Amino acid sequence: MIAGEFKGRRLVTPRGRRTRPTADQVRLALMDTLGPWLPRARVLDLYAGAGGVGLEALSRGAVHATFVERDAQALRALAANVEALGVAGRARVVRQDVGRALQALGRAGERFTIIFLDPPYEDAIDAALEGVARAGLAASDGIVIAQHRTKRPPAAGSGTLVLSRTRKFGETTLTFFRALQAEPPAAI
Repeated sequence: MIAGEFKGRRLVTPRGRRTRPTADQVRLALMDTLGPWLPRARVLDLYAGAGGVGLEALSRGAVHATFVERDAQALRALAANVEALGVAGRARVVRQDVGRALQALGRAGERFTIIFLDPPYEDAIDAALEGVARAGLAASDGIVIAQHRTKRPPAAGSGTLVLSRTRKFGETTLTFFRALQAEPPAAI
């Protein structure tokens, strides 16, 4: 972990190339940017892998993190990290495909202050953003961050999510979206 309550603690990472942890430099810049949103935040970490982003958010003041991951090796690493850090009461692990998880979380009325996604395959970013918007998962003051290859940016927005800024780190870019409040239905 980089900073906060768990600073200096090492995370277990899954073996192999099926997941790719967010680089420390990128995670540090991400958390610094998210500073105003972190205290008391509810975080949704999609394609969570070993949970580095969500666990770092918990370390820096987030009150709860929901991790969505389906890879068995990544889930074992994530469970070990949640247990080692003693955050089981502040974390929920959802073993499911992201698309299905987004639908279920939306039906349950879940809302998140911070939503992070870093799909292992590039063509999933726009679909995930659309799923987040359709499910209404971002709180009215929420922020959604997509990590992607610099040469493959996501769409400029989806539904109530509009692009607000980007931060580039060589071949990796973080694209930030703000959640706009939906317009109330017009009176008939």
